Amino acid sequence: MPQAEQDSSVWVPVCCGRVMRHNSFGRPGGAAYGALVCTNCSKHIVLEQEPLSSLSTYGEGSKLLSVVGSPKPPKTERRKTRDLGSDDATL
Repeated sequence: MPQAEQDSSVWVPVCCGRVMRHNSFGRPGGAAYGALVCTNCSKHIVLEQEPLSSLSTYGEGSKLLSVVGSPKPPKTERRKTRDLGSDDATL
């Protein structure tokens, strides 16, 4: 495995100490959107598709995140990296 792949990391969406479930939905005309859902508290985050070229419209310093999503996430608890006080912390 190349060194770059070993050093890479991804963001894993977590709520209530568990990995969030990912659901994808189709729209008429071929468009799609997705949602991250907490199976414990039912909190959800909607993800909409946008062209990669539109990233610049979000301003200087915007980042593109790679997110892991699974329709059936693991049932194991996530280890706590640090106490943020709430799953609603904003960047």
